[in-house]
Amino acid sequence: MRGRATLLTGLAALGLVAGGYAVWTRGEATRPAPMVAAAPAGPVGVGALGRVEPASRIRTLTQPGGMAVTRLDRLLVEEGDRVTEGQLLAEFADAAQKDASVAQAEAAVAEQRASLDRMRAAGRPSEVEAQRARIAALTAQEDLALREAERSDRLVPTGAGAVAQADRNRAAAVRLTAERRQAESDLDTLLSSRPEDIALAEARVAAAEAALAKARADAELSRVRAPFAGTVLRIMARPGDQVGNEGLMEIGDLSKMDIVADVYETDLPRLRLGAPAEVVVPGESRRFAATVREIGWTVRRQTQANTDPVAAVDSRTVEVRLALDEAGAEALRRRSNMQVQVAIRP
Repeated sequence: MRGRATLLTGLAALGLVAGGYAVWTRGEATRPAPMVAAAPAGPVGVGALGRVEPASRIRTLTQPGGMAVTRLDRLLVEEGDRVTEGQLLAEFADAAQKDASVAQAEAAVAEQRASLDRMRAAGRPSEVEAQRARIAALTAQEDLALREAERSDRLVPTGAGAVAQADRNRAAAVRLTAERRQAESDLDTLLSSRPEDIALAEARVAAAEAALAKARADAELSRVRAPFAGTVLRIMARPGDQVGNEGLMEIGDLSKMDIVADVYETDLPRLRLGAPAEVVVPGESRRFAATVREIGWTVRRQTQANTDPVAAVDSRTVEVRLALDEAGAEALRRRSNMQVQVAIRP
């Protein structure tokens, strides 16, 4: 009996110890954890999809004539050719016809200018002397005709002269007087031109020059010239073709390359001009450095394709242009329109 009582007493003591430990552990578990100060969040960069493009943009050249339907006659460049500003790139079939119109207009201008110069210079000395000699001869003939007319008039009353002869002599005198006066007027014209005649000749020259300018402008509509120095990137039409809606060719200046990134409108506050960035190019192990040089002025729907299945398909973005460094420009010079990833640092 005494042994059993001792065992029960020991079990009770063990139970009290276990219950106290449980109460202590529950208190420790329910005690609030001490507050740990969070590290301050730093500035966040911006990530976006982009594409490679020349800094000059890719320019699509087409027929300057607009709606005129004319086939391409000559193509003077090939893809990859370097061209200079103003260089002739292509000609259309109606160029020869328009060149003939230019030549005709140039001849008309030369004719009108010669007429104006003659009008301003009046007559040459030899012409003036010849005209004065003609006036002297007409004056002498006029005097003789007047004397003959007077003699005939005196003889008519006496019956010694015929009336018809007297009339013919008077008519001859009148005619010679008119010829002399016309000759004197022509001499005045040779000596000095009238202001109104010069003004008329100048107006004709101006009209001829305007017609020449129009003919030259029409001739330029049959030619395609390079708007700036660059490289021919793509040709869409060949000789004998009619240029379609996609244009004739594309050119760009590959000396400087850009990355055109579509940045979400909500990320704009974290952008700044001159911010550094990294460009990740598919298939390239290295990353290329770039700098934000232009932030667009309009918000539009996202243009870069995103393969993320949970990405918003109607996101609105702003076009941001980043200038590639020399190493990036050299590596991506022949990769226009290639899609890349951009990480813009804060």
